[in-house]
Parts: sequence; C-alpha cells; structure tokens
Amino acid sequence: MIFSALLAVTLLASGCATVPLTQRTQVKLVPTQELVASSFQSYDSIIKESQLSTDKSSIAMLNTVGKRLSAATEDLLQEIGRENELQYYDWEYNLIKEDSTVNAFCMPGGKIVVYTGILPIARSETGLAVIVGHEIAHAIANHGNERVSQMLITELGAQTLSRAVASNPAQTQQIIMMAYGVGSQLGYILPYSRLHEKEADRIGLILMAKAGYDPREAISFWERMAQAGGANVPEFLSTHPASTTRIDLMKENLPEAMTYYKK
Repeated sequence: MIFSALLAVTLLASGCATVPLTQRTQVKLVPTQELVASSFQSYDSIIKESQLSTDKSSIAMLNTVGKRLSAATEDLLQEIGRENELQYYDWEYNLIKEDSTVNAFCMPGGKIVVYTGILPIARSETGLAVIVGHEIAHAIANHGNERVSQMLITELGAQTLSRAVASNPAQTQQIIMMAYGVGSQLGYILPYSRLHEKEADRIGLILMAKAGYDPREAISFWERMAQAGGANVPEFLSTHPASTTRIDLMKENLPEAMTYYKK
C-alpha cells in the first residue's frame, strides 16, 4: 500500500505539464510516443470497421478544412514555443458514413474522424471548421493523455504506465477508444470533462480564426447543435457545458479569437 502510494506520487510529479494557451497544470502520465502509437492503431481499427463516405463534395470539404486547420495548428504550436510536439503529428482526415451519428473526434497525433450525421448541422465549410477545430483543440491540449492516464490508473492500478502500455497494447487500445467515447453510452464512460470542453472551445476558436474562418460563426453552429438536440440535456449529465453556458463563454472568448482572425 505504501509502495503504491509512493509510486502514484512519483508518477504525478513526473507527469505534470501545462495546457497550451490556458496554462492550466495537467497530469500526463503516458509517454506521448506510446500514446500516439496506440491511438494510431485504434484509429486504423475504427476506419477498417466503418463505412467511409463516397460523397466527393463532402470529402473535399473535409480535406480543405482539415488542411487549413492542421496548418494553423502547426503555426500556433511554433508561435508558443511547442514546436517539438509537431513530431508526433501525422494528419489524416476521414468521413464515416453514419447519418445517425452527430459526432467527430481527433485522436492524439492528428487522426481526425467526422461522421456524416454532423454535416447537416455544420451546413458549410466554416461550420465544419468549428467542430474540427474544437476536436483538434482537444488533441493539442493533451486532453486525451489526461483522460487515458486517469483510466489506466483505474484499470491497471499502480503499475508503471509506460510498461503497461507496452506490455498490454490491446487493453490500452480499448481504453483509448473508451476515453474518446467510441461506442460508449452516457452513464458508462464520459469522454471529456466539462473543463476540457471549455478549454477546447476556447482553443478551437483560435485555431479556426488562424485558419481564416470567422470564429463568430461558432455561435450559430452551437445554436444549431442545441436545436438539433431538442430539449437541453441537464448540464450535470453531460461533459459538454449546457448550450446557453457554452454560447455565453464563447462570446467571452470571441475578442481573443478575433485578434487571430484579423492578422
């Protein structure tokens, strides 16, 4: 028991980092290289098991948005002195044909998936940039590492995490997919905390602005998302802030994002 506690303290002390732009202290216990390798394997599994869209115009739009946002992300990381993190990124964008799924995600390392169910809400290239920018923001803020670290501690106890990742890749991939909410249901696992969502909203606005998309359009996107969801889900039941809370916070963050849009 004492050994486990000491090991946990050691892991926490060695795994502290800060979130870009917000400067919040976070715990990252999984080595980035190993997390990215596992996430790439999980991503490949998802793509192989899914039906990809063949809609040329939608695919072209996603590729355009993805390339502009990935370039903006690389510029931002260089500007804030975190260019060393770019070595882990291998950008890829895929559109999965699931009209009933209103979702998108970006795995560590820049593997992006958008489901066709979100396109009617996006409506346009700028609308799509809102959600893709938000998901990329989760990746560069290392929210996945935080979430996976938490889950690995829960699932694997006080084992050295890097050893656990290397020795049990199948379980690690499953945990990564759970951490991203892939195939999960509310009440079983929540993919991100509300704090993570708020950070991703702020950083996502900046990314879309740097990519040349008007961040003010994010307000309209999230209003459409709220309308598509029907009655508001109680805030305590969701990792996402309630619609009115989210929009109010975005309005507060817009002046910061607009400084990047006007450059």
